[in-house]
Amino acid sequence: MKTLYTNAVVYDGGRFAAGEFAVEAGCIVPAGGAIPDRVVDLGGRHVVPGLVDVHVHLREPGFSHKETIASGTAAAARGGYTTVCSMPNLNPAPDTPETLRVQADLIRRDAVVRVVPYGCITMGQRGCGELVDFEALAPGVVGFSDDGRGVQSEELMEEAMRRAARVGKPIVAHCEVDDLLRGGYIHDGGYCRAHGHKGICSESEWRQVERDIALAEKTGCQYHVCHVSTRESVELVRRAKAKGLRVSCETAPHYLLLCDEDLQEDGRFKMNPPLRSREDREALVAGIADGTIEVIATDHAPHTAEEKSRGLAGSAMGIVGLETAFPLLYKYMVLPGVITLEKLVALMSDNPRRLFGLGGGLGLGGPADFTVLDLGAQYAVDTAAFRSMGRATPFAGWQVQGRAVLTVVGGREVYEDETMKTNR
Repeated sequence: MKTLYTNAVVYDGGRFAAGEFAVEAGCIVPAGGAIPDRVVDLGGRHVVPGLVDVHVHLREPGFSHKETIASGTAAAARGGYTTVCSMPNLNPAPDTPETLRVQADLIRRDAVVRVVPYGCITMGQRGCGELVDFEALAPGVVGFSDDGRGVQSEELMEEAMRRAARVGKPIVAHCEVDDLLRGGYIHDGGYCRAHGHKGICSESEWRQVERDIALAEKTGCQYHVCHVSTRESVELVRRAKAKGLRVSCETAPHYLLLCDEDLQEDGRFKMNPPLRSREDREALVAGIADGTIEVIATDHAPHTAEEKSRGLAGSAMGIVGLETAFPLLYKYMVLPGVITLEKLVALMSDNPRRLFGLGGGLGLGGPADFTVLDLGAQYAVDTAAFRSMGRATPFAGWQVQGRAVLTVVGGREVYEDETMKTNR
């Protein structure tokens, strides 16, 4: 069946222009030619290649009381994402082809968007001990990560990079020096000291970023830094890119829009890395503007309500983000002129596809993975409406603008907003 999507503003080659396009057999095809079986009038809405999140915790297998493949990918579809990369802190952890297969079977059965898993760097995803068999895992993973733990040994990380380079996959690193944590759980800044909390110093992140960049230069490995939160990390990545190294990084919406001055005594404000200083936030925004930070990911990390109810000191680390990322960034970064809409699409779709070798989008002949956005929609973040099982977000109640009203994966409409249904 051929479907023609008309009356759209379509993103093509980094620009938006009025147009139309067609989908047949799951792929993008020319709008002309045979009479379509179905015509969808998009009402002048914007169409972008489906959003991509390279840092998502889907919690299954092992922690389905927090999230499932079904609920997490439903949340992704509602947020406009057509591809997500799932982190390996699971049970069993994907450290062998057999344990990876447990997750892959669930993905095949339940996912409504494309899910590409990471394999662990170390056995058991412990950040130490024995490395996984990179060659055996490579065909089924997007890259290798021990997210949630930093690889503590320099020698172990160097060997991991050499093995990853041989199989042509990136090392995607959670950077954290355990010896510098000292029991901290929020940023070691003004709020921490004023309220008697234990702080996490910035050096615990940037010191390992510094080490790993030197190893990436030595080994030739493609290296990507997860959830950058400090100004020092941004500068280290900037210098690495200036040297021509295969180094990239991501940050998340909460680090761009919040800092430790915004903290409340509520588990909704607790994540790892923590919200840093105003100066760190400003450095991240500058890194977005100058291209140092090429990817915005959510680090979507759902927990139960009980696990997030114990305040800053006792709550689990992690917040949800798949359903709020685009409207937050459009409202608070695009509309004020901090970045353009085209730049936001690059950060949330083009760049992660390119860096991680992920297909899909709006190219002729390719899989039809796209998102239709209503940029005029204004509303408040309502956690009760989330498809995710997680509800913890510091943005609850925030006024936002822009939303996905139609998400299409491989030509299949996997999410449709009520406004699209009523306007058809």
